Amino acid sequence: MADSRRARLSEELSMASRRYLAAYVLFNQAVADHLGLHPTDVQCLSLLTADPGPRTVKQIAEMTGLTTGSATRLVDRLERGGYVVRTPDRQDRRRVVVTPVPDRIARVTAVWDDLGPAWQSLLDGHGEDELEVIARHMRGAYELSHAQMRHLRSLPKPD
Repeated sequence: MADSRRARLSEELSMASRRYLAAYVLFNQAVADHLGLHPTDVQCLSLLTADPGPRTVKQIAEMTGLTTGSATRLVDRLERGGYVVRTPDRQDRRRVVVTPVPDRIARVTAVWDDLGPAWQSLLDGHGEDELEVIARHMRGAYELSHAQMRHLRSLPKPD
């Protein structure tokens, strides 16, 4: 009986995860449309503001799971929009670092600040133990997503 309950819960979680991921992708598109940005740009800016500081394009590629070529195009778009600046690295003048522009980032942060309380209310109904489980799951999902992206990039493209 426990095996059938676990199988049922696993299936329910699988379906809920698929719906959540689809909803979040569409939500991200709505945020991007609202800001006049590409959806990947919005996520990159979110990651850059979560852990502020200058980054190289290679670090941005690793952080986002993008190839360095895609990360370069992403940084090009963000630079054209005034969201980041490229400057020579003070420690290694051969390298260039990408730094967020606070005034432009505030535009994106304002959207998250407006939407944040509703997302926070979703978590308010959970106890600390549940929040630990959710946080552990989200960290694991993040790591798995990056591993799966690397795996997909290693495969030949289907015809």
